[in-house]
Amino acid sequence: MNQPDLSILIIDDNRIRASIIEEGLREAGYNRVAVVVDIDAVARVVEQVAPDVVMIDLENPNRDRLEHFFSLSRALERPIAMFVDRSDTSSIEAAVAAGVSAYIVDGLRKERVKPILDMAISRFNAFSALKRELQQARSELEDRKVIEQAKGILMRSRNISEAEAHALLRKTAMNQNKRMADIAQSLITAAGLLEP
Repeated sequence: MNQPDLSILIIDDNRIRASIIEEGLREAGYNRVAVVVDIDAVARVVEQVAPDVVMIDLENPNRDRLEHFFSLSRALERPIAMFVDRSDTSSIEAAVAAGVSAYIVDGLRKERVKPILDMAISRFNAFSALKRELQQARSELEDRKVIEQAKGILMRSRNISEAEAHALLRKTAMNQNKRMADIAQSLITAAGLLEP
C-alpha cells in the first residue's frame, strides 16, 4: 500500500490540537484522514473507518483515560502514535506493553507529524515481524515436543529404535498428506485413550 493511500484516524477531544495533526498529515500528502473528537464514540468510529494507522492526542491524560486508550491499542493491532504533554515511566511502560508504536511527549507540531507517522509504522512492522517469528518458533518447538512424545510411544509399543519411529511417523504423514506433528498428536491422543 502506498503511504498516501493510508487511512489515518486522529483521536483528540481538543479540536485545535487535532487540526495540527490533520494539517501535518494533509501537507504530507495524506488525504484519507478522519478525526474523532467525541471520545465516547471512538469504538464506533474505529469500526466504521477501519484505519490503517491511529494517532491519539491525549494532552494531559489521567490514569483511567490512559488505560482506556491502552486497551484500545491492544485490541486494534495497528500502528498507533500517541501524543501526550507529560509522562512518567509507568505510563511509558504501559504504552509499550499496550502496543503503542510511538509515544511522543510534548512534541505536537505539524512538521513532526509525518516523521512520527513513519516511525510508528516502521516500529509496528518490526514488532509484528518479531511477534510472528516468536510465534513460529514456539509452534515449531511445540511440534518437536509432540513428535518426540509420539516417537517415545512408538518405540515402547513396537520395540523399535528412535530412527525407525521417526521414519514411521514421517511415512504416515506423507501417506496421509498431513503434517508430521498432526500425525504425532493423533497418536498421542489415541494412546491416551488406550491406557487403562
